[in-house]
Amino acid sequence: MSFQPGGQRVTCLIADDHPPLVDAASHALAEAGYEIVGRVYDGESALAAIEELRPDIAIVDLGLPRLAGLEVARRAGDSTPETAIILYTGSDEPTRVGEGIDAGARGYVLKTAPVSELVRAVELVAAGGSYVDPTLARALATPDALSHVRTLTARERDVLRLLAEGGDYSVIGKRLFISPETVRVHARRAMRKLEAETRTQAVAIALRRGIII
Repeated sequence: MSFQPGGQRVTCLIADDHPPLVDAASHALAEAGYEIVGRVYDGESALAAIEELRPDIAIVDLGLPRLAGLEVARRAGDSTPETAIILYTGSDEPTRVGEGIDAGARGYVLKTAPVSELVRAVELVAAGGSYVDPTLARALATPDALSHVRTLTARERDVLRLLAEGGDYSVIGKRLFISPETVRVHARRAMRKLEAETRTQAVAIALRRGIII
């Protein structure tokens, strides 16, 4: 569970302004076999560490000082799209889940849950899936609450919309002020979420479902 397909250990960074919580999360994840490559205590340091260390997963407190967790997720999604963000928070407001998903987060874990739930979230996200705390999932007003985590982020929708207009990765990158490779990553994520085999198919599905117009 803690290894990538190539045999390398999954790397994690933890960002929270409560050192005891960082210690507990680090210990639990290390015990589960994950490699902790960074421990930071504010949002600006979190973003800098994500961009420098490029961990597989970053566990980010929603209420970080200096730069909020949602903004860290948004900016990291552009600068380091290969890093999956898990938001770790004490807020049990279901509406925050949608905000987190739109910011590009792949997981949403409550601090009130046992630390084993955080380990479970990391396991699922490392395997390419998503995770929403069961308490929040039950509160979401949809037939299948967990399906929300498969909706496209704002950036993924932007990329598909520009692909629909005929832009290539280079042109789209210039329009969105990101690199062509970052555009490619967003397109691939959108394809995976929409279960599309090609980017053209992903655009068609998104148009048909009204995800983009």
